[in-house]
Amino acid sequence: MLTIQRLDIADARLLLAGARARSEAIGVPMCIAITDESGNLVAFERMDGGKVTSTTIAIDKSYTASAAKRATHEYGAVSQPGGPAYGINSAIGGRLMVVGGGLPVAVDGVVVGGIGVSSGTPAQDQDVAQAGIDHFLASRK
Repeated sequence: MLTIQRLDIADARLLLAGARARSEAIGVPMCIAITDESGNLVAFERMDGGKVTSTTIAIDKSYTASAAKRATHEYGAVSQPGGPAYGINSAIGGRLMVVGGGLPVAVDGVVVGGIGVSSGTPAQDQDVAQAGIDHFLASRK
């Protein structure tokens, strides 16, 4: 029998709050998705002004980060022609994201979920996702 550690709704709210605060600080409204360790959606927020198309992208970034237990930007280089994971972005019905903005959330070295952010540049999305994680981890101390 397995004992599974996963994010709950209170954790997801902390991640959303940290990401939202950073998004507001940089002036880019975002779509923010939080998934559990299996990639299932726990919480989602589309800030006023967040791009409609970014809704699905944020969810899929979070799905990739939590279920694959890897940051989405790490797939970027390896998924290009000639790379060892070329074409992986078409896996799982196209849900596997290779653009920055999806990060796994780990507690004590165990991935317990993921955060996916979309509407800015990949660097902005990743920055906002990291801010969500930083806020969540700081609140656990």
